[in-house]
Amino acid sequence: PDDSGNEDSFYSNAEGYWKDVPPTVDGMLGGYGSISSIDINGSKAFLQKFLGEGEGKTGSGCALDCGAGIGRISKRLLLPLFQTVDLVDVTQEFLDKARPYLGEEAKRVGHFFCCGLQDFVPESGRYDVIWIQWVIGHLTDNHLVEFLRRCRSALRPNGLIVIKDNVSYEGVVPDEVDSSVCRDLDIVRSLVGRAGLRIVHEEQQVNFPKEIYQVHTLALR
Repeated sequence: PDDSGNEDSFYSNAEGYWKDVPPTVDGMLGGYGSISSIDINGSKAFLQKFLGEGEGKTGSGCALDCGAGIGRISKRLLLPLFQTVDLVDVTQEFLDKARPYLGEEAKRVGHFFCCGLQDFVPESGRYDVIWIQWVIGHLTDNHLVEFLRRCRSALRPNGLIVIKDNVSYEGVVPDEVDSSVCRDLDIVRSLVGRAGLRIVHEEQQVNFPKEIYQVHTLALR
């Protein structure tokens, strides 16, 4: 069956949704701006398991923030840990806001890419860490697999791809409001496998509000 019409609207409806979202931390987090610090602290502890000097450690040269929005994660997680950070987001208004939001540290941003991840081709061999948070639900299964394959090619030696996202209890749960889906962990794992990546570490984010989806973080290479 030809899903291309549905697929086009899946993407265009999401773009339309984000165009109406204010370029603030609260906007990025759908009204849950208050959980930002818990989120960042969990991510920092997760990432620091892999960074550092020595055999097999991930470098701290360059990171990519996928679905970066105004740069919430770049500002508090990636720029403090990496020399250079690139941001990619589909919404130009968010990237325009990222410069003032990041402040002085914006000078260590290599590139602001305005692009949907389904179309984005990261530069081969550029990144120590590719951070993909709260955005995989905006990609179809095939586009997610293809994007992860491109990310794999964009890693430096000992580089790492991190997915941090909502997981459903079972199956695929569509969100009509922002035109996305939430997948269960088995589905996410199988798509990761299709992309030729293996999961080297996996954690559940703790201390989030009970009423939101569970959030899991996966390190892949």
